Amino acid sequence: MNGKIPVAEPLIEEEEKRAVQEVLESGQLASGPKVQKFEEDFAEYIGTDHSIAVSSGTSALISSLKAIGVGKGDEVIVTPYSFVSSVTSVLLVGAEPVFVDISYESLCMDPDKVEDNIDGRTKAIIPVHLYGQPADMGKIKDIAKDNDLFIIEDSCQAHGAEYEGEKVGGIGDIGCFSFYATKNMMTGEGGIATTNNKEVAEKIRILREHGKSEDGYKIPGYNFMMNDIEAALGIEQLKKLDDINEKRRKNAQILNEALESEEEDEKLKRPIETDGTKHVYHQYALKVDEEKRERVVNAMRKAGMGVREGYQKPIYKEEAVDKDIELTNAEKACKEVVWLPVHPQLESAHMHRMSWGLKHYL
Repeated sequence: MNGKIPVAEPLIEEEEKRAVQEVLESGQLASGPKVQKFEEDFAEYIGTDHSIAVSSGTSALISSLKAIGVGKGDEVIVTPYSFVSSVTSVLLVGAEPVFVDISYESLCMDPDKVEDNIDGRTKAIIPVHLYGQPADMGKIKDIAKDNDLFIIEDSCQAHGAEYEGEKVGGIGDIGCFSFYATKNMMTGEGGIATTNNKEVAEKIRILREHGKSEDGYKIPGYNFMMNDIEAALGIEQLKKLDDINEKRRKNAQILNEALESEEEDEKLKRPIETDGTKHVYHQYALKVDEEKRERVVNAMRKAGMGVREGYQKPIYKEEAVDKDIELTNAEKACKEVVWLPVHPQLESAHMHRMSWGLKHYL
C-alpha cells in the first residue's frame, strides 16, 4: 500500500465546519453560549456535577491545583513518565513534585510505591491515565482517603476511558482534560476540568477569568478562557467520541492480533488493558528492545509510517524540573516505548502495514 500513515489527523467533518461557521456568523467569538453548552454536555458525559472549560489541559491542571489550595511548601505525588505539564503545573503553583515510579506493564503510576512518598507536606496525587489506559484508581483512592489527600486525575490522553465502569475524570476530586488537535477529541487547543465539588468548581471559574467574581477581582487569576469557536468544535466532537474510541480500539485490536507471535518470540511487548478498565488508545504504545528501537523507528518513518519513539527522558531529567533521582521502570520505558498511530482516519490496511514494518525491521 502506497502513501504515508500520519502520526495524527484531526477528524474534521461537515458538522464541525457548520458549527464553526455558525459561531463566525453570530459574531460571538469569545466565551459565550457555546462554551456553556459544551460544559453542560461534557459534565453529563463524564457524570460529574460541574465542568469548567479552559484554554488547555495544562491550565486545567494549574487552576485545579490552585483551587484546592496547593502552593508553596506543599508536595504533590506525580509520575515521571508523561507529558511534562503533568509535573510543571505543580512547579507553576509553587509546590514540590514528588516522583513515584510507574508500573512497567501499564506505564501508569504504581500505587504500591505511593504511600512511602507521602509525608506531612503532601497535599495531592496526580495519577495520569497515560495513552488512554486508566491508572489503578481503586488503590489510589484508598491511599488518598487514608491520608486525607486530593486526587487530580490527569485525563488529558483518556477521553472516554473507564475504570470499573466509571469514566475517568469523574473518579477523583477533579479531572483534567486536553482538547489539543491530536487528542481523541479535539477543539484545536482547549481543556476542561470536571468535579462534583461545587466550591472547587467555582474557584476554577474565578481563576480562569483573571480572578473575577460577582463583586470584583478579589484574587489574582489567569486568562484561561475557552472561546466559542473551540467550544463549537467540542460539542460536535463529543457527539462522536464513543465512535472515535471504538475505532481506535478496533485498530489496536488488529495490531494486537498481528503482533501476538512477535510477543511470543519476545521481540516486543504489546500494550495491556488492565482488568476492569477500558483503554481508549490515544497512542498504541508498545515496547521494543532499546538496542533496536532507534533503527526500527527510523526505518518505519523512512517508509512513510508515522511511528515515534515515546517520551525519551523521564520528566525529572528535563531541565525545567532537574531532579537528581532515578526510577527504574520510567528509565526503562523511556528507552523502549514506541508509539503507533491508531486514530480513526486509519483503516485495517494501515494497521497491517505497520505490523509488517515492525516484523520486517525488528
